[in-house]
Amino acid sequence: MKLSKPSTSRAQIGTFIKSSSAHVIEILGLSSLDFGVLDAEHAPLDRSVLDLLMLAGRAANWPLIVRIPDTAASTILSVLDIGAAGLLVPHVDSAQQARSIISKARYRNGERGFSSSPRAARYGTLSMQQCLSSAEDTLVIAQIESEAAVDSIEDILSVDGIDGIFIGRADLALSFGLDDPKHALITRATEHAMKSARTAGKIAGIAVGNVMERDTYAALGANWIVVGSDQSLLRQAAEAAASCQVV
Repeated sequence: MKLSKPSTSRAQIGTFIKSSSAHVIEILGLSSLDFGVLDAEHAPLDRSVLDLLMLAGRAANWPLIVRIPDTAASTILSVLDIGAAGLLVPHVDSAQQARSIISKARYRNGERGFSSSPRAARYGTLSMQQCLSSAEDTLVIAQIESEAAVDSIEDILSVDGIDGIFIGRADLALSFGLDDPKHALITRATEHAMKSARTAGKIAGIAVGNVMERDTYAALGANWIVVGSDQSLLRQAAEAAASCQVV
């Protein structure tokens, strides 16, 4: 399932998925969210779970990106074979890293091993040429999470196949020796990275904790925004329900 790139008129809004319930995917797929990000980096989602959640995403006609735990060729191959709409790749610090990731995600001029048997090839019903062309549409978004990445932002964005960047403010803060992702230095670095992405005509992504931050960063140019997670949405809804008291 393909995920279209953000338009100039409206940011695409999604959320992280950290639980292993296919029902959560189906339910969120009925919402107005544009996409979900299966968080295989920070949540206990192995290949079998990712495969099941991907099926649920297809049933709900809801595009799913996978935030991968590492950039091993086998990891990238596995995620793409099960039919992910794209990759969110943590800790991309240089153009060289970005080129290596694209090579692992592509058949043509790349390293990705070909098989006609997985879901991505519709279980043998697509021709080899169709599979090769489909792979070119997979979104690849590089997470910017270090001072080195910010310094190399234009070079990373210039890599053919990198569709955009996604700011990880917590790790970015740690890289600067800070413990506050809302520190002014991090805000300036974030705004610089987003402006660079928009200038390059690519995705300017960021994770936020609430709708106020969503609107703030959308106004600053973010066009691909991940708001919280299934966990935080559930917790916030529960807290809101519990706060209603009869007097």
